[in-house]
Amino acid sequence: MDKAQIKKFAKIELAKREFFYFCNLLAPDFYKEDRHFLIDLCKELQDFYFSEDDILVINLPPRHGKSRTAGLFTQWILGINPKEKIMTGSYNETLSTTFSKGVRNGIQEIKADSDKIVYSDIFPNTKIKSGDGAANLWSLEGGYNNYLATSPTGTATGFGCTLMIIDDLIKNAEEAYNESVKEKHWSWFTNTMLSRLEEGGKIIIIMTRWATDDLAGRALEHFNSEKKKCRHITMKALQDDGSMLCEEILSRESYDMKVRAMGIDIASANYQQEPIDIKGKLYTSFKTYAKLPTDENGNLLFTEIRNYTDTADQGDDYLCSIDYGVYNGEAYILNVLYTKAGMEITEPAVAKMLYEDGVNVADIESNNGGRGFARAVERILREKYRTNRVQINAFYQSKNKKARIISNSNWVMNHIYFPVNWADRFPEYYEAMTKYQKEGKNAYDDAPDATTGIAEKIGQGSTFSFD
Repeated sequence: MDKAQIKKFAKIELAKREFFYFCNLLAPDFYKEDRHFLIDLCKELQDFYFSEDDILVINLPPRHGKSRTAGLFTQWILGINPKEKIMTGSYNETLSTTFSKGVRNGIQEIKADSDKIVYSDIFPNTKIKSGDGAANLWSLEGGYNNYLATSPTGTATGFGCTLMIIDDLIKNAEEAYNESVKEKHWSWFTNTMLSRLEEGGKIIIIMTRWATDDLAGRALEHFNSEKKKCRHITMKALQDDGSMLCEEILSRESYDMKVRAMGIDIASANYQQEPIDIKGKLYTSFKTYAKLPTDENGNLLFTEIRNYTDTADQGDDYLCSIDYGVYNGEAYILNVLYTKAGMEITEPAVAKMLYEDGVNVADIESNNGGRGFARAVERILREKYRTNRVQINAFYQSKNKKARIISNSNWVMNHIYFPVNWADRFPEYYEAMTKYQKEGKNAYDDAPDATTGIAEKIGQGSTFSFD
């Protein structure tokens, strides 16, 4: 055996043992030994596979080899363990099919040049079963259903996996802003994909980090709360010292140009793994209070105590009713009712809140049945609580909701005070306020809408017409 053959066999042996050198051997133009981030990425994947960890999340910028590495990793795993059952999930059926074909064709590559090393040189015993090599579902010789590629619009029925790989589910910024799309991704992952994971199976999620509640974020939160062993790897295109993750793939000049073209929020998500909703939040801060304003004798200094109620426009909307005290032109939130419950529950609940908090004036939107709601609350106050001290104002809100919310956002942040523990007292309301986006489609806007009403009432005068 000459030196060239010895060198060749040494490379093959190293490729079997080390995932990076497997990539380097099959795709040397991309997996270069001076691209240290790829060495680190491959080592993390290999180490995770042999560890006792349950889930690995890797956030990587575009064009830095996410999907390519995931495909090669699938090939390598089937080479070292042909009994493995792998399921991959991609954005749609087209991408999942492309991914599947890439893995399958890599394993099946025919050797045309004696000097070129192909998959079968490294793992000669791993072969696609004859007649069982469909685009999305195929088996290895001696196995059954070793690989399935699917998507949120595909199927995973009848397939169990020991290794699950999710590859870049969110397509663009529009989807990152779209709460319903992200909710569909999570439902697909929990209801379809997790049900296919066999006992002791592992999960790998590789994606650009778009939003705090994207699949990567929700998976980490969920599995950490379940005390599962998680690891999270984040790679930014622009490093803290000003250098690039890989100058050959993305130079600083190209990066700066893309930032100017995309805008800082989208570029930060795409290239820096900084969720877009953090950059895109409408409300960036909230004022809080630990103690209400009182005089030296402990008497509250409110000039009045008011309520603003936004009734549910549709069956799936929230009713949002907020009691607040007014002092020096500032609003202090006292109580919040934020619920999807029906009017048979919300009408007495709002009346009770108005009575117990000593509300003087309650402004209730009369849009879509709100006037009937206002009459019912007034009746309950009179009949059950024997009081007429609450002035009920039913009014019609005619201005554009989104425009109102955005134009009043600065006043909300600077002049409305929330209880210091409002996240615990009103968790759903808190989440709706802190996650509301300037752009894109929000799942609900009932909390910001009602809070904006407070700003309009005491911050900028009345902006609505009374019935």
